[in-house]
Amino acid sequence: MARRVFMTVAEVSGDKHAAQLIQSLRKLDPEIIIEGLGGPRMMAAGATIHRDTVTKATMGWRGIFRASEVMDALRWTRKHFAANPPDLQIGVDSPSMNFHFAKVAREMNIPVLQYVAPQLWAWATWRMKKLRRWVDQVACILPFEEAYFRSHGVNATFVGHPLFDELPPGRGDAAGPAFPDRPPVIGLLAGSRKSEAEANFSGLLDAAEQIRRDFPDATLLVPTTPATAPIVDREIARRGTQNITAGVDQFDVMVPRCDLCMTVSGTATLHVASFGVPMLVVYRVSRLAWNAAGRWLVPTRTFALVNLLAASNPTDQTNASRADHIVPEFVPWHGSGEPLARTALDLLHHPEKLAAQREKLRTLVESLDHPGASDKTARLALDMIDRRGKTRVRAM
Repeated sequence: MARRVFMTVAEVSGDKHAAQLIQSLRKLDPEIIIEGLGGPRMMAAGATIHRDTVTKATMGWRGIFRASEVMDALRWTRKHFAANPPDLQIGVDSPSMNFHFAKVAREMNIPVLQYVAPQLWAWATWRMKKLRRWVDQVACILPFEEAYFRSHGVNATFVGHPLFDELPPGRGDAAGPAFPDRPPVIGLLAGSRKSEAEANFSGLLDAAEQIRRDFPDATLLVPTTPATAPIVDREIARRGTQNITAGVDQFDVMVPRCDLCMTVSGTATLHVASFGVPMLVVYRVSRLAWNAAGRWLVPTRTFALVNLLAASNPTDQTNASRADHIVPEFVPWHGSGEPLARTALDLLHHPEKLAAQREKLRTLVESLDHPGASDKTARLALDMIDRRGKTRVRAM
């Protein structure tokens, strides 16, 4: 009988990671049946997608409006599991959604694999009990996470970062003249979710326009996703911004051309670093929300992934210092674009600072650039299914 896997994904990056995992699973077992809730990349990789849970992905208070949608999907999934129980349920990233599906699976005696560990070391350590209760195996993508989760009683395995399975080969310096021998090329990266672009892009554009007072010939590049493109295009048209190019799914084309990127926090920071491009990191959070809850619920004081990876002990933020950061952070960012522009101009007026950051990023990436996360996770998944099959046979 063919193995059956059910995957749940909530956003664009998870859809991409899941698609790579599907390819690896099908390579190891061409007969495997893969279905779930996800997006177009999963479907293109060969999965049967029962509901699209990716194109409307959001975060923060806007996520409340998806609650009814998620609850409806949970009810459907419970009925589906009762009629067609999979051998394994895999949640990809997005623990706020996937914990609910993990709970449903475990209540129905279906083993659960979480691919991309929830960042409980950075926030919400109180959710560790839920992770232990509802997830059988965690596939960690950051080097320090395996020891951290195991120390808290979670069955965790470091598999590597899926980004390095997805990057184009032969990454290196862009051909032709580079800054300061030509005007600077600046990337504006507003995230992959609609809500991120709505919160951050206008401020990024404000900062870029201030930079142009010193560098009027600067080129602006804006890689977008299908979810963020309408917001970006609307804002560019509203302002009439000149010498700016936006493109859907053009990250790997545009970012290598940049001399400096201003990017939202998240996996994008490691993605930019993989091309050796210096950056500034932002994430817009309302001052009221941060002061009322964020500063108490999020104990970490380092947010950019590249800065966390560069820290000697990323899980201990008690002695975290911004002086140790590779890249400048503006998180939480609830002011104007002026401080961001000022920091960017300092880098552009001192190209040696850009070069120093570029070298530190390349050194960091060299220690992580090991493709194979998808294959390792696929083997973990199939091993879990096979162990379950053997347990069933012994029980009979």
